[in-house]
Amino acid sequence: MTSGDEKQYFKGRGAHVNPHNRFLKDVYVKEHDEGIDDWEESDRKTSFIFEHSKTIVNKVDSPDVGMAYSLNPYQGCEHGCTYCYARNSHQYWGYSAGIEFERKIIVKQDAPALFKKFLEKKGWDATTISLSGNTDCYQPAERKFKLTRQLLEIALAYKQPIGMITKNSLILRDKDILQEMARLNLCMVYVSINSLNEDLRQVMEPRTATAKQRLRVVEELSKAGIPMGVMVAPLVPGLSDHEIPKILKAIASAGAIKAGYTVVRLNGAIGQIFEDWLRKNFPDRFDKVWHMIQSCHGGQVNDSRFGDRMRGDGNISQMIRDNFRLHCRLNGLNVKDIILDHSLFKIPSDQISLF
Repeated sequence: MTSGDEKQYFKGRGAHVNPHNRFLKDVYVKEHDEGIDDWEESDRKTSFIFEHSKTIVNKVDSPDVGMAYSLNPYQGCEHGCTYCYARNSHQYWGYSAGIEFERKIIVKQDAPALFKKFLEKKGWDATTISLSGNTDCYQPAERKFKLTRQLLEIALAYKQPIGMITKNSLILRDKDILQEMARLNLCMVYVSINSLNEDLRQVMEPRTATAKQRLRVVEELSKAGIPMGVMVAPLVPGLSDHEIPKILKAIASAGAIKAGYTVVRLNGAIGQIFEDWLRKNFPDRFDKVWHMIQSCHGGQVNDSRFGDRMRGDGNISQMIRDNFRLHCRLNGLNVKDIILDHSLFKIPSDQISLF
């Protein structure tokens, strides 16, 4: 059986299939393309679903993700990165991790009010909160809804330390707020760059900013006094890992002071999505790349072991690790630790506007 999408390629989208949502008992499929029954194809355009949440800040229990709390004003992401680990979480909302992750964007309109409420909880100790712990807070929806900017305005008013990661140049819109937060040592910004190859980016991350634009983001924000880092993530063995020296040199030249990386891992439904994408875009390299990914995760394409799952193990993972460390050292990256100031946190005496 096929949903029809498995035979198609949707230009401008990262996923080209809709894997079955394991939380749903029923599934609607088209068994034969030539069938006489009526078939309503899924909407190809992006739609927005407005959600009223009870909370907006989530405690992160995983010990190897580098954050204690995350804040996500959107679920689903139109960027369409084929490897995105956040795809699996879309299933909790009743949608597929595949094409629906990119087309059905959940907008948490009450995020600013919930954030303010969270910060005023008794005993809150101003631990750094990470924006985009799951999906990108500067994805295309942000241009319309401006929730991220409102969240930053609240963080600045309360002097709440914030960490951010994005691959969208829309962050430059908020340079004024980020610059003021950086002046108080309240923010650190990471940009995600896993390849400088524009042809690869267009098929692997179809609706993201180009690498050239992301380097411009690093440069402009760095010149504004905002501490900048880059996550070279995820590296795909056989596709992008050879770019490590070039990427690290470029980001250091742009003003980045920190760099990190992960090796791609294909947990849950992402395995099917990525396999389909790899076969369609790199059929001549499929076997090589797939086996290299497996070699990084004990013969599987996924590894759930804390500590190993992000970087992998085995010979290929070790070569990536050694190469990354060497070129960080050669480019003066990861020399200085950035410790944000938690002592300035204070609930404002006057009410700030959320709009």
